[in-house]
Amino acid sequence: MSNEDAPDGSDADLTHTDEEGEVQMVDVGAKPDTARRAVAAGEIRLRPETVAAIRDNDVSKGDVLATARVGAIQAVKHTWETIPMCHQIPITNVETDFDLSEDRVTLEVAVETTGKTGCEMEALEGVTTGLNVVWDMVKAAEKDAEGQYPDTAVENVRVVEKRKSEV
Repeated sequence: MSNEDAPDGSDADLTHTDEEGEVQMVDVGAKPDTARRAVAAGEIRLRPETVAAIRDNDVSKGDVLATARVGAIQAVKHTWETIPMCHQIPITNVETDFDLSEDRVTLEVAVETTGKTGCEMEALEGVTTGLNVVWDMVKAAEKDAEGQYPDTAVENVRVVEKRKSEV
């Protein structure tokens, strides 16, 4: 972790363990509030017929992208409940952007906050949950004759942007 993220601005690395090696939440109380933005992206590889059904809103379970968008936003707002030692932060904005190509759905989630710690975990949770919702809604269409999912995969989940600025 960079020294700019240390609570006192020093060169000390932040850790989630104390001097005795016990797990602890990082104390961010002394850090100044800053405007922060994180963007994460990922994709789910699907059969072209499945992507076409999503594009045409012809999936029996309903509107895949609308449902995935709600799931992504919910995940962002509840990240602190699922990631140990993650601070509860005030989310000021969430943007979701889906892109459909021939054989995949790509999701990018941008999260903004003003506070003492970043929001990249929230962006990552939004992406993974949003893609899992896509998977849940189309999994029946992805099975082959043996009931397997040979072409389906959630891939390349990553942070693509992280920035902060003084408020």
